[in-house]
Amino acid sequence: MTEPRRDPAAPLSTGPLPDTSAVVVSPHHLASDAGLRVIERGGNAVDAAIAVDAMLAVVAPDTCGPGGDLFALIHQPGDDAPTVLNASGRAGSRASAAALRDQGLGSIPMRSRWSITVPGCVDGWEALVDRFSNLALADDLAPAIETARTGFPSSIELSASLARLADLIGSQPSATPLYPGGRPPAPGATLRRPALADTLRSVALGGRDAFYLGPVGDGIIAATGGTITAADLERDQAEWVVPASADIFGLTAWTVPPNSQGWITLAALRIFEMLDGSRDPGDPSFQHLLIEAYRSVAWERADTTSDPSTAPFTASELLDDHRLEERAGMIDPGQPRIWPAPAPAPGGTAYLTTRDHDGMVVSFIQSNFWGIGSGLSAGATGVWLHNRGAGFELRPGHPNELVAGRRPLHTLAPTLWTDAAESRLVLGTRGGDQQPLLLAQVAANQLWAGLSPEAAQDRPRWSVDAPGSEGLPVIRYEPRYDRPTIQGLEEMGHTLSPSGKWEPGWGPVSSITVGEAVTGAADPRVSTAAALSSD
Repeated sequence: MTEPRRDPAAPLSTGPLPDTSAVVVSPHHLASDAGLRVIERGGNAVDAAIAVDAMLAVVAPDTCGPGGDLFALIHQPGDDAPTVLNASGRAGSRASAAALRDQGLGSIPMRSRWSITVPGCVDGWEALVDRFSNLALADDLAPAIETARTGFPSSIELSASLARLADLIGSQPSATPLYPGGRPPAPGATLRRPALADTLRSVALGGRDAFYLGPVGDGIIAATGGTITAADLERDQAEWVVPASADIFGLTAWTVPPNSQGWITLAALRIFEMLDGSRDPGDPSFQHLLIEAYRSVAWERADTTSDPSTAPFTASELLDDHRLEERAGMIDPGQPRIWPAPAPAPGGTAYLTTRDHDGMVVSFIQSNFWGIGSGLSAGATGVWLHNRGAGFELRPGHPNELVAGRRPLHTLAPTLWTDAAESRLVLGTRGGDQQPLLLAQVAANQLWAGLSPEAAQDRPRWSVDAPGSEGLPVIRYEPRYDRPTIQGLEEMGHTLSPSGKWEPGWGPVSSITVGEAVTGAADPRVSTAAALSSD
């Protein structure tokens, strides 16, 4: 791809707006519009986030849906810290690492029934509504239900994704509406999803029990071969947790603690700040120090990020300044260092952020994990089941070992930034294990280099591949960097490889910035991404 592909109905950014403005930024303009409509009907930022998420489940089922998990950070003006929800599901009560090892498996197959954990999304919706919403859950889900029934145009990305997934999912009843005439839809073709509309309608009327203890629950039990039981589905998956935080760039950055990998974003940026390098993102040393700051902590993700009950470190310990200073001291400003290889984790995720007229902001991320997840649906309900269980380890005694009732390592890593008791930045992305490196780049561009939110999004990005035979990774990059930047990195010893000019998988990043004005910025790498606003 040489240029960003954009739906003409999907504006890049709202631009500066009055500080009472409501803003919604998401990967799809129909979802952003749904969130804004809910706010204008009396909902708040939480209502809008649920409306956006439900709409994304309809129009982007290859990224998220009620068969997946969600995390959310909610900040209200005057609060010292955001309120954080972990609505990630647990392994079924009949899950067993030993049983899979006995079958000769060394890891959990991504596209398999063993990779399915209990979906946490709907419990998350209900928890958010009960604690924060101005409206009922039925009001928040109404736009998605209407669109699922009346239809929507397939996006460029969805059409391409469904073509790739046809052999995996095409024969299942939940897939029939996605393949009109038995073929992947062309971009712009109208899709209708009546089964998902019925499922969402049942949740709107009956809450979580209509989902977990009804046809979807029956489909989950069948899809997992009974690894997940009715008793597992009766257990609420949503939990309010204490956020992880670090002081960075004069602000306090917040994220979800482990089992989320969000701490890596904060740790990398704090180390980068400690190195006190150039503030020019075109300077090779700026990019070198950011790459090395990320690599210095990312390598240990698999061994440190797990269910809190078995995690070797707390979030506070992982983000302790003394620990991070030690890592910063190990970074050579003139050349890359060899670190242990991190375990890559793919992703299929949707990140969104909302702000209402009263200044409440939400950082919200929801996922099926690997594209459409396990590739298995819950019967004919229109619900695709995630494969977050593939984040577990099968090694005996590992902190992230697959054990019944545990939560797996999660790549979801939303952030929220405050100054005292005021929200300043809400920032997140999709991207699997790459989420922290993508967020670190945008945050450093905006908060360290001083770029505008739009310019911070537009700057070229890089990604870190697994280390090669010499122990150093290949740094893939969008070749919009100036030649002196790339030449300088090569002279330092980095191995570089050009990628697409606008890599769609390196985003979409969504952000809302609050200062003297409010700015919502959507990522130009995805054609449907949109930042919409209302004064």
